[in-house]
Amino acid sequence: MEMITKMVLERPVVIYSKSSCCMSHTVKTLLCDFGANPAVYELDEVSRGREIEQALLRLGCSPAVPAVFIGGELVGGANEVMSLHLNGSLIPMLKQAGALWV
Repeated sequence: MEMITKMVLERPVVIYSKSSCCMSHTVKTLLCDFGANPAVYELDEVSRGREIEQALLRLGCSPAVPAVFIGGELVGGANEVMSLHLNGSLIPMLKQAGALWV
């Protein structure tokens, strides 16, 4: 989990994903369309991806992907990100984390 903590503090928005996951694609598209430019780690393509996936499960991510961190904090998966977007909280959260400049 120390590895995840270090990774999520390097960028305002971090997404742990799998290249074949449609919900991961949806979340990545949404955040990129806002201009957030997240760091994306495709767990099926990076070394130690399985280890990271297990750590995400221990953090409470179920399923493990997509797992979205904003400002170093775990936001959750696709359901949580979409809920934040629909209630108008996502963009202010991205701005506060320094992911958006507008």
